[in-house]
Amino acid sequence: MTPSKDIARLIEIMTALRTPVTGCPWDLEQTFATIAPYTIEEAYEVADAIARNDLGDLKDELGDLLLQVVYHARIAEEQGAFQFGDVVEGVTSKMIRRHPHVFGDETARNAGAVKGFWDRIKAEEKAAKGNGTPASLLDDVPIGLPGLTRAIKLQNKAAKVGFDWPDLAPVFEKLQEEIREFEEVAAPADPRGANDQGNRTKIEEEFGDILFVMANIARHLQLDPEAALRAANQKFTRRFAYIEARLAERNKTPAQSDLKEMDALWDEVRAKDRERK
Repeated sequence: MTPSKDIARLIEIMTALRTPVTGCPWDLEQTFATIAPYTIEEAYEVADAIARNDLGDLKDELGDLLLQVVYHARIAEEQGAFQFGDVVEGVTSKMIRRHPHVFGDETARNAGAVKGFWDRIKAEEKAAKGNGTPASLLDDVPIGLPGLTRAIKLQNKAAKVGFDWPDLAPVFEKLQEEIREFEEVAAPADPRGANDQGNRTKIEEEFGDILFVMANIARHLQLDPEAALRAANQKFTRRFAYIEARLAERNKTPAQSDLKEMDALWDEVRAKDRERK
């Protein structure tokens, strides 16, 4: 088996890995469910390579993500459901169908991209797949999406039919309301109340409400909350690394330091960041 730029070689490799007796024991044990977390992880690694503008790494990560598609298609083929070629045919048919202004007849091409067409044809595709039961506007927002991303998509769907605040002012008012409700359950006078499971459930619910409103603020400002949080995580990682480096110069580790010393170093690196801006 040799490397190749032809997708057929990757499919051959996956077939070999999944062949009983001669295949890889680990690969043979996998199912859609066990592979799904790796699929999500690879998608995030693609996004990470893009965020770092590392095109070499992006090439590798796209390959890993492609492997996930081939993996799922192979499992489906073993079950007699569909093959990789069916996946390709399905997505090419969809893209042609959804872009008549590019692939359609002359009239369609001259008309150009009509506003709302994409959503309309998606709705038609969804109706064609339906089983006759009433469908919710929100049904096609995948449950498996990251929470903040799914919140944005749910809110966008509702906003398209008018269920939305007209501007940010009432959204911020709602945020303050949710923060007050969170404080009422999360900071009780008796700290032992936080150990009660019923109270813990309420705390989690109110915290979720705050995150949902924050997602709405991000949507109104056309921000990607996942990207913003990734940037904040990266900033924290970089600043904490600064603390570790300065402590190492003093022959100390964070565990050998105290909060006062580490806070002083945190303020120091924050000041350096402001100077760079």
